[in-house]
Amino acid sequence: MVNPIKPAITYFPEFETLYMLIASEIDGLSEEQLDYTSDVWEWAGWSIRNQVSHMASLIPRWLVLRWGSTLFPLEDHGVENIEEISQSKSDRRLDDEVYWRIEDISLMLKKFIDLAIRVLCDNSLEFMASQKIDRDATPQWEMMAKAHPNGVTSEGIPAKGSMTLEATMRHIYFEEVTHLYNIQRLKKAQGLIPKMVVPNVGYWTLDGWDRSQP
Repeated sequence: MVNPIKPAITYFPEFETLYMLIASEIDGLSEEQLDYTSDVWEWAGWSIRNQVSHMASLIPRWLVLRWGSTLFPLEDHGVENIEEISQSKSDRRLDDEVYWRIEDISLMLKKFIDLAIRVLCDNSLEFMASQKIDRDATPQWEMMAKAHPNGVTSEGIPAKGSMTLEATMRHIYFEEVTHLYNIQRLKKAQGLIPKMVVPNVGYWTLDGWDRSQP
């Protein structure tokens, strides 16, 4: 008997609770707490607001800008302002001049996590594993590639290589979780108690990753 092809969300169920995990951690924070930064630790250079803005922006930058022709040939991704997101004046974040209120940033984060869930529901893992793109060369990928059991190649310094669509979804989740870990450290630096348990997966768990604490 032939096994039915399952949607990829079957293998990535963690996406369905991802927004709740992040939203619960930032709920109730004041403007001052959202904007706290410090030069004591490298990971504290971005505030909690900046972290969440990056977490929202990275999803369409991967799924629409890099994978758009494969995933959305009819351009039905629903991201009307993709150019503003991709060419933001901010550094790898939503445009601070447009998305500054945490409510607006959170709304975009929810929208883009829902887009990722749609991709996982509409495609099989087999299809996602068969699709591959070249990846930008960055120094970080020499280490980050080690978090992926498959689907990522990494050569040279800065590390360049390729990435499957399956690995891209894993990368998105690993990024979200790692920045959630940073949010918790920023809360601890302000004497605040984290609310959620960060999943013990992804980049922040790698040997050599900066896991310094306040």
